[in-house]
Amino acid sequence: MARKSEKFLELYGYDLLLGSIAAFYVFMVPYTKVEESFNVQAMHDILYHRHQIEKYDHLEFPGVVPRTFVGALLVSILASPVVLLMNLLHLPKLYNLYAVRLVLGGIVLSTLRFFRIQIKKKFGSQVEAFFVILTASQFHLLFYCTRPLPNILAFALVNLAYGFWFKESLYAALNCMVFATLIFRCDILLLIAPLGLELLLTKSVSFWKALTSCLAAAFLSIGLTVLVDSVIWRRWLWPELEVFWFNSVLNRSSEWGTHPFHWYFTSALPRSLLAACPLFLLGVLLDRRVLFYILPVLSFVLLYSKLPHKELRFIISSIPIFNFAAAVAANRVYNNRKKSFWKFLYLSMLGLMLGSLACTAVFFMASYQNYPSGYALKALHRIGGVTKNSNELCVHIDTFSAMNGISRFCEDNYPWRYSKEENISLEDFQMRNFTYLLNENSYIEGFKCLMSVDGFSRVRVRIGFPPITLAKEPKVFIHGNIRNTDITNRSWPGCSVIP
Repeated sequence: MARKSEKFLELYGYDLLLGSIAAFYVFMVPYTKVEESFNVQAMHDILYHRHQIEKYDHLEFPGVVPRTFVGALLVSILASPVVLLMNLLHLPKLYNLYAVRLVLGGIVLSTLRFFRIQIKKKFGSQVEAFFVILTASQFHLLFYCTRPLPNILAFALVNLAYGFWFKESLYAALNCMVFATLIFRCDILLLIAPLGLELLLTKSVSFWKALTSCLAAAFLSIGLTVLVDSVIWRRWLWPELEVFWFNSVLNRSSEWGTHPFHWYFTSALPRSLLAACPLFLLGVLLDRRVLFYILPVLSFVLLYSKLPHKELRFIISSIPIFNFAAAVAANRVYNNRKKSFWKFLYLSMLGLMLGSLACTAVFFMASYQNYPSGYALKALHRIGGVTKNSNELCVHIDTFSAMNGISRFCEDNYPWRYSKEENISLEDFQMRNFTYLLNENSYIEGFKCLMSVDGFSRVRVRIGFPPITLAKEPKVFIHGNIRNTDITNRSWPGCSVIP
């Protein structure tokens, strides 16, 4: 029995470690942001409305650009047995949000496992171990791997591509990236282009064979996404073509904010890589094989830097390769740790890893407080149940609240009803028949502020212990209709006003 346990841990120990951390993030921070809203609502609708497409959320709130249902459909199918069981047990919908996010994380981490195994075969078990240590000590990859973003769905395929690349199944690697580009994220084109060019220049692949292989993958992926999405969107549609036109040709993505050219290198990568940031540079210097794998990914980040609108999640596909390069360096430093100069590098590396853990703790605490409306709706369900003055409880969710933690998985069944109707002025609310409001404003005529929920504001650095603290401020306010005296006379926590 002990031998079986040892064999199991040898095979799956690293997966249990990474999976446990990702699951911890899911259970501690279950709510989702606006960037995830399309896929999370799509998963909800597939699971609950099934073939009744007229009830789907995207028909009422289509978003700026259409997105594919392919990823949401796959995750929903895999999660459906668990969701069915939870529905039979009459558990809250929120439990099903846990389920779909854990399934998505399982998909992503299984593809990361495939890549990790190829690292072990090519560079040894110690490099594999340091790859896992670095990944586990970082925050963003494991936090994001369960989040239903198009970038994460593409990330799963990119991990497969990396695995095939290291395995030297190069045409399979290119095909995976073609699928990721044409179905989930057109910007993966910026990764497949330098990778394909490198493979051609090093004569690792035949141009004509690569072309025919990629064209076959392209026709298959376009056919799949057009078939699925045209049915669900109720018009002929290839979503990523419209996304490409909107973001790259029209350059409309810059309307959501811009950063300078160097932002990925001076902010996003240092935050996401932490200790791996200086180590991957060392890895390039210590092992000449590493440069072959780093160059296409580095080119990907450089090319992406030309687009004004930047977010860390856009380049999350680069992190595993940077971690691999850092793991090569960490392995070399560890093996030479008893030599004088290397001993200094070894102690520095240990300090960097401890610093990574500290930064990850800060990032987690900030993220925990960054979904205030999810916590507000949970508190409302707990305190503001059935009243004497009405049979139904109608909650209006304003745009800010809908963007910062609330999805259809957060909703309860009858007597609760929800509205996300937009363009209602604050003065008009008193003429509407809402029981409760979740709103970013602390005062609304005709309603009493019942409680406020704080959210993350900023990081404060100070002299003393702890040196870093997180500042919070009221972000979401729960208001009750003053005409419903049963609500206003209850014991509520009260409202804090933004200073």
